[in-house]
Amino acid sequence: MRILVVEDNEELADALVEGLGLERYAVDLARDGETAFESMAINDYDLVVLDWNLPPPTGIELLRMWRRAGNGTPVLMLTAKDRVQDRVDGLDVGADDYLTKPFAFAELLARVRSLMRRREKDLQSELRAGDLLMDRASHRVTRGEQLLQLSPKEFAVLEYLLTRTGRVVRRTELSAHVWNDHTETMSNVIDVLVHRLRKKIDGGRETKLLQTIVGVGYMLEAGRSPDDG
Repeated sequence: MRILVVEDNEELADALVEGLGLERYAVDLARDGETAFESMAINDYDLVVLDWNLPPPTGIELLRMWRRAGNGTPVLMLTAKDRVQDRVDGLDVGADDYLTKPFAFAELLARVRSLMRRREKDLQSELRAGDLLMDRASHRVTRGEQLLQLSPKEFAVLEYLLTRTGRVVRRTELSAHVWNDHTETMSNVIDVLVHRLRKKIDGGRETKLLQTIVGVGYMLEAGRSPDDG
């Protein structure tokens, strides 16, 4: 899942990027409204954490522009404004949730998870393909009775593929949703990571779940036993 953090306070911005990154989110950072507007125009985000008071355009101005353009990406508004009317104004413009500074990171994280669930109404706590099972809450992945030990990036790639079982996922799509703007994601880097993931998922098993679609990308599909490419 990919998040855009829009915050001009350097200390808070860095803390948000680090904290969300540790939670396995791919995070981009914009420190002003203009950069945020450009990032939203070229990237597909699952959530925006948006500060109200930004160098122009302000957070509320950005939100108004995005909603008028039909962009429905969930937005968690951060602000030092704590009057009820301020909250009403933010929600009326199109914010999905509102968090007053200062706040505990644990609360922000809970709200982020809630908004993610709200966006994908079919978001299950468990994802499955054949006998491959992922428990998102505990970050536990099993194939049959075997517990698989995955790195954070392997888990993120597998999660994205599991939400699109039976569909071809292009390398560029994986790059956009699992890595951030500051990470080099050349095709061979993705191929190496998927190769490692395939060995953990399919190694030594007759039924191969993770397929390579040559020249295009990858597909996770249960019930087939082709070459693992």
